[in-house]
Amino acid sequence: MGPARPGTLVEVTRFDFEFAPAYRLPALALGITPRTAWVEVDESELRVRYGPWRLRTPLDNVSSAQLSPGPFRWYRTAGPPHLSLVDKGVSFATNGAGGVCVLFHEPVRTLDPTGRLRHPGATLTVQDPVRLLQVLAQRTGP
Repeated sequence: MGPARPGTLVEVTRFDFEFAPAYRLPALALGITPRTAWVEVDESELRVRYGPWRLRTPLDNVSSAQLSPGPFRWYRTAGPPHLSLVDKGVSFATNGAGGVCVLFHEPVRTLDPTGRLRHPGATLTVQDPVRLLQVLAQRTGP
């Protein structure tokens, strides 16, 4: 799907992160709060804000999405986005219960402002992971 024509309304669906109590203080120290952390999907893009960190990619770049069951280890997920040393994926985690793993055709930049380090996937611990999967499936096609 291409960008909307000027003057037309674009449907944006926003997903809030699910903050577990044990994750709130480490997140707050980095400026990650319910007001500064969310996922948005519109007709053409996936956008993630996680405090000062951002991820933005066209929906055409989303290759798949699936539930990523927890539990996640607190020390590996609390606080800033975390880099997986196994596959270079990035986790935006505000709880250890699980989330949605989104995979990309072309890796995206997030952690490294120079863009040299790119991520083939992102894990997002939103409040309604099933709904995020539904919206991504609807807007990315079969």
